[in-house]
Amino acid sequence: MRTYRIGQIVPSSNTTMETEIPAMFQARYRQFPNERFTFHSARMRMMHVTPEALKKMDVESDRCALELSDARCDVMGYACLVAIMSQGLGYHLESERRLSATVADNHAPTPLVSSAGALVDVLNELGLKKVAIITPYMKPLTQLVVDYIEDAGIWVTDSISLEVSDNLAVGKLDPMDLLKHVERLDHSNADAVVLSACVQMPSLPAIQLVEDRIGKPVLSAAVATVYQMLKKLDLKPVVPDAGYVLSGKLQALR
Repeated sequence: MRTYRIGQIVPSSNTTMETEIPAMFQARYRQFPNERFTFHSARMRMMHVTPEALKKMDVESDRCALELSDARCDVMGYACLVAIMSQGLGYHLESERRLSATVADNHAPTPLVSSAGALVDVLNELGLKKVAIITPYMKPLTQLVVDYIEDAGIWVTDSISLEVSDNLAVGKLDPMDLLKHVERLDHSNADAVVLSACVQMPSLPAIQLVEDRIGKPVLSAAVATVYQMLKKLDLKPVVPDAGYVLSGKLQALR
């Protein structure tokens, strides 16, 4: 039996990543009975999803990484996609380097992923070069996300903005409503659908249902984060009923 410590840097108002990330890791227990996980978080203050609040919040990520490194986590995730993407194109690379240096200076070198980097890296790794996305953001922030994804070499064929700026309200959105939202999303030319391009908007219960309905890969920023975390831990990136990315089909083909 091996227990892994999963660390997350989350906005203070985020409630979803501490729900969906544990749910995905713990869903592995039946298939991988020798694995166990514990979950540890540090919080950055943020209530409303605005460019100003996101920039101020991002400054606190260094403190959070340092605090989590005291717990000697086995992997860390920066769990706010738009906080990274709103800071400038390719910013996840700078953020990941800086936070990795911070924990290394505390004598706790730890693999670190960001949800922003995880999403674009997974899409590129799997060759999903055209995506349609759903976000809870106001339209200007959604456009920043679109620009960021496209700068990474992935074409966004369509996007839907639910325009909810209160981050607590985003966490209370019903994930099953995504089954209706995806019906008005034009994914006809897309290789995949990003059902939640936001780690605070719940989507996990709907991912497999939408994938089965539309017949193409469906993922979320949270799914991409788990995929990258599992790879950093040198574990098979497999979670049941979490969509194509975590289905294990990719590994079977390689």
